[in-house]
Amino acid sequence: MFGLSELAVILLVVVVVLGVKKLPELTRSAGKATRIFKSEARALKDDDTRRP
Repeated sequence: MFGLSELAVILLVVVVVLGVKKLPELTRSAGKATRIFKSEARALKDDDTRRP
């Protein structure tokens, strides 16, 4: 799919487009979204195992 060099170029473009000041906010939001997604997936899986 993507190699390391392609991902580095994409990351560089994102930093240039968004700016260095917005990058920490963006990564923080992505981390929160990932945590929420994982917890919802776990809850859904637990709910499926409890139902007969």
